[in-house]
Amino acid sequence: MMAELVDSHCHLDFPEFEGETEALIARARDAGVTRMVTICTRIANEPKVRAMAEAHEGLFYSYGVHPMSATTEPEVTVEDLIRLSQHPKMVGLGETGLDYHYTPESQDVQKRSLRVHIEAAQETGLPLIIHARDADEDMARILTEGYRAKPYGCVMHCFSSGAELAKTALDLGFYLSMSGIAAFPKSKELRAIFAAAPLERILVETDSPYLAPPPFRGKRNEPAYVAHTARVGAETFGVSYEEFARATSENFDRLFPKAARKG
Repeated sequence: MMAELVDSHCHLDFPEFEGETEALIARARDAGVTRMVTICTRIANEPKVRAMAEAHEGLFYSYGVHPMSATTEPEVTVEDLIRLSQHPKMVGLGETGLDYHYTPESQDVQKRSLRVHIEAAQETGLPLIIHARDADEDMARILTEGYRAKPYGCVMHCFSSGAELAKTALDLGFYLSMSGIAAFPKSKELRAIFAAAPLERILVETDSPYLAPPPFRGKRNEPAYVAHTARVGAETFGVSYEEFARATSENFDRLFPKAARKG
């Protein structure tokens, strides 16, 4: 039997995939990807994403305000997130976080939005899905302050930050997620950061339609391609592909209990 994988982060509602949901999911399953979390970053799209998850076994979703959209999306409240989280297939909060690379001018709004998502994670028990770029110091501080006030679960999605932020996240019991970036030939330093982490704290994702791993780099990414990142992950940790797939799937089950395998 083919090893089962989870794509813990994709964006199936994005225009690049319009009209292809059935085919995308079929190709993913052919590659052994039996579960996916599609991330909704716009409140106007939430009904569409929810319907996609409802229509497909093994497809789950999350909702959050992306930091790059913190000034253009309606400001979300803790109550909004709690209400949305009641849906059985809504399994995580985010992606949220801080992006000082593309949107440094909205730092204050991003921080306020991040704290709202942290409070919602604390209240609902759903894991936080974090986007971090060029904001390691503030990110480490805000995540730590929130966790000390009241613990919550979290994954550092598409992790490509520095070793210090990785250490902070791991010390808090959080997870690091490998994307196609970790599979790029020049990402040796990033792979070293992952290799220093416990395998039981690692997830794998595509972030599709972006960041396709080799041999598809530069092309549109899709959930089936998570298998290519997983092969690099297995090499990074010095384990078999089957062991890496099993470990990351079990990790996903722990962090996302609403999407965990039944039985």
